[in-house]
Amino acid sequence: MLEVEDLSAGYGESQVLQGLSLAVGAGEVVTLLGRNGMGKTTTVRAIMGLLPGLGGRVLGGQVRFDGAALPGLPAHRIGRLGLGLVPEGRQVFPRLTVEENLTATAAARHGPARWTLPAIYRFFPRLEERRRNMGSQLSGGEQQMLAIGRALMTNPRLLLLDEATEGLAPLIRAEIWQVLAALKAEGQAILLIDKNLGAVMRLADRHVVVEKGRTVWTGTSEALAAAPSLRETYLHV
Repeated sequence: MLEVEDLSAGYGESQVLQGLSLAVGAGEVVTLLGRNGMGKTTTVRAIMGLLPGLGGRVLGGQVRFDGAALPGLPAHRIGRLGLGLVPEGRQVFPRLTVEENLTATAAARHGPARWTLPAIYRFFPRLEERRRNMGSQLSGGEQQMLAIGRALMTNPRLLLLDEATEGLAPLIRAEIWQVLAALKAEGQAILLIDKNLGAVMRLADRHVVVEKGRTVWTGTSEALAAAPSLRETYLHV
């Protein structure tokens, strides 16, 4: 489904990615792990075509989604191919209601709509309760639910989440992990960034560890659990 090979990218004179590779297959949950500043968010931005608007650019390598080359395509074209993003910082529309946030970019370009308002409200009953509230009136946890719901309303074939549970209260984090587990059970392909190592090891099929913009390791949760020196070297602050 998604193939990233030897990707290099940066901002201005600064090169952040120095030959990063990863892949996500249909129905897979894959995590992108590494300490802060190692290039995880830049990888997501490069995949989604967001670097040009932030003063960055892809310098080399390949990014393909079902064989289609993504570098050079505008972000809206990439989204239409079936990639949905839950960005770092949530970025909900503050002056739109919850329901308007959910429907603003709703689409079903790859068959019948699986994700509709009733489906999102079943996943996140709190959003239905607050459907007439503005995005700016929600708590951080509710905004994250809304950001996930908004991405799902595009009916993506691949869902990307950048810092899925960062800064959330423990109960809200647990709810988000339950939702992601349910999405996995339904066959949703996911590329996930999160610092909660225990939770991602329970959820994901495979992990990609990055250091200074390069892939340094990839493997299963079982292999990661059996490699304490790797976790100490690349994942602990």
